[in-house]
Amino acid sequence: MEVLFSRLQSPLNYNCEKKDKLRAIIGGLTPYNSRQMPQILNLYKIPQLSYGSIDPALSDKTQFPSLYRMIPNEKAQYVGIVQLLRHFGWTWVGLIVSDDDSGETFGRILKPRPGTEDCTGEEKLSSLPKSIFEMKMSGQSYGIYNAVYAVAHALHAMESSKSKQKLKGDGGTWDLQNVQRWQMLPQSTCVESCLPGHSRIVRQGAQVCCYDCAQCSEDSISVQTDAEECHKCPEDHHPNRKQDQCIPKRITYLSCQEPLGITLISLALFFSAVTGIVMWVFIQHHDTPIVKANNWSITCALLCSLLLCFLCSFLFIGQPGRLTCLLRQSVFGIIFSIAVSCVLAKTLTVVVAFMATKPGNRMRKWVGKRLAVSVIILSSLTQSAICAVWLTTSPPFPESDMRSQPTQIIVQCNEGAPTMFYTVLGYMGFLAIISFAAAFFARKLPDTFNEAKLITFSMLVFCSVWVSFIPAYLSTKGKYMVAVEIFSILASSAGLLGCIFIPKVYIIVLRPELNTKEQLVRKK
Repeated sequence: MEVLFSRLQSPLNYNCEKKDKLRAIIGGLTPYNSRQMPQILNLYKIPQLSYGSIDPALSDKTQFPSLYRMIPNEKAQYVGIVQLLRHFGWTWVGLIVSDDDSGETFGRILKPRPGTEDCTGEEKLSSLPKSIFEMKMSGQSYGIYNAVYAVAHALHAMESSKSKQKLKGDGGTWDLQNVQRWQMLPQSTCVESCLPGHSRIVRQGAQVCCYDCAQCSEDSISVQTDAEECHKCPEDHHPNRKQDQCIPKRITYLSCQEPLGITLISLALFFSAVTGIVMWVFIQHHDTPIVKANNWSITCALLCSLLLCFLCSFLFIGQPGRLTCLLRQSVFGIIFSIAVSCVLAKTLTVVVAFMATKPGNRMRKWVGKRLAVSVIILSSLTQSAICAVWLTTSPPFPESDMRSQPTQIIVQCNEGAPTMFYTVLGYMGFLAIISFAAAFFARKLPDTFNEAKLITFSMLVFCSVWVSFIPAYLSTKGKYMVAVEIFSILASSAGLLGCIFIPKVYIIVLRPELNTKEQLVRKK
C-alpha cells in the first residue's frame, strides 16, 4: 500500500500523475506476504516478480495471474535430496522442517521413505549423552571438540576387527597415514549395507531400516547395493561368481577341435584304415581256399558295411545342423542293419550248407547266394521302412538346451520321437540275437564251417556293447551323450571286424601253409 499510494498521496484507485508510474514489483518476500500482495496488485495489473518465495502454490495462475517466480520449483530440490539419501544408503535420518506449508510439503514427500519419523516437539539437546557431547563449551570450541572426537571414533572403528573384516579382508593392518577421507565418514544406517549379489530381508518385529542380507539364488543377480530383490538372468546368460552381473552362456557341442572329438576321429580313421587293409588283403588273395570258403560276395558286403559304420560316426561330430540331425540316426541304423544281416546271412549259409549234406534234405535248394541275398535285402528293407516312418512322422531337428547346464548352452539333436530311435536299436538288437543264437548252435560243426565260432564271439561282443550303451546313454548329457553313441558304434564295429576277419588275415599273411584245401576239409 505504501509503495502504491503514500508517495503520491492520492486516493485509492485513482492516480492523477502520469510520471513515475509503477511498472513492476521485484522482491524476495516470504510465502505469506507473496500470497497477500497479488490480491491488490492484480487490480492494477502490476506484475510481481519474486526471487525468494519457493512455495509451489504460487505457481497457480488462476489465483496469482500476475505473480512470476524467478527460482526453480522446489519439488526438484526435494527429489534431489531424496536421491542423495538413496545414493549413500542413508535410512536413519533425522528431519527438521519449518512449521509452514513448505515444511509440510517437504515432509509429505519424504514421508513414504522407510525409517522416517516426525519430530515430537519434545526433543532437547540436553537429552544427548554428556559422555560424548559437552554442553557447557562455547559454540566454536564445542564444534572443534566434536570434530576431533568424530575423527577419533572413526579411526578407532577402522582399527576394530569388524571394520578390518569389512573393508580390508586380507588380514593386514591399517596404515593410518594413508587412510582415505571417505573411510572415516560415519554411517547413517543401523545395519551394514547388502552388497551386490544379495537382497534385503526385513527383520520381523524390527524397524524397517533394520534388515538381513540374503544371497541371491543360483540363477539370479542383484547389481546395486541394498537391492530389494534379485532378478533372474535371461535364458542365454548366467550369473558370474559374485552374482552381480549376467554373462553369456558358453555354447557347447562335440567339436572336432577338442581332445574328446580328436580322439574319436582318430579311432574312426584308424579302424577305417584297418578295414581298408583287410579288404585289400582279401582282394589280393580272393582265389585262396580260406577266402572262397567264406562266401566272397557276403564277405565284400560285410566289409563295405563295416567301413561305412566307422565313417558314419563323423555325422555325430561337429555342431549339429538340420541335415546332420535328419540323417545320422537313420544312416547309422540302416548301415548297421546291413552289417548284422550280413553276419546273419553267413551264419545261415553255414547251417544250411551243413544240413544240405544229408541225403534227401530239402535245404539243398537254399544253398548258394539265394538265401544270403534274401536275408540281407529283407532285413535292410525292414530297417529302412522303420526309418522312413520316423523321418515322415517326427523327424529329428537341432535344438539349443539352455536349462540342463547352468553355464552352458548345449546344441544337440532332438530325436523327435524317442520311441522310434529305440525301435531302430531294438530291431538291430533283434537281428544280433538271432545271429548269435544261430552261430551258437552251429559252433560245433566240422572245421570246414568253423566260421560259426568266430561269429558267435563277435555277436557276443556286439550285444554286450549295445546292452551297456543304453544305461550309459541315458545317464549322460550334451556332448558326452553323443560321445557314448560314437564309442558304441566304433566298439561294436571293431568287434565284428576283429573277431571275424583278423584270424583269417593272420592265416593269409603270417600262416600261408594253413591256407590250403587240405586244412579246410580236415575233420575233428
